[in-house]
Amino acid sequence: MRGIIYTETVIHAAPQAFVAEAPYQIAIVELEDGRRIPARIVGPRVAIGDRVALRQERDGVYFFEREL
Repeated sequence: MRGIIYTETVIHAAPQAFVAEAPYQIAIVELEDGRRIPARIVGPRVAIGDRVALRQERDGVYFFEREL
């Protein structure tokens, strides 16, 4: 699955369950078919308009990484 970053933000004050992972980036990814889905970003931070690809899905959460 591939897409483009529609919007993004970095979470610094995370919910208790994710405090150990903060700061982390989340985004809305616009997929090639036009759907938009929420996702976590792994690897280098992304910006609006960056192309990303799905790296894994874990417990219903999609993890995307910037394509180089």
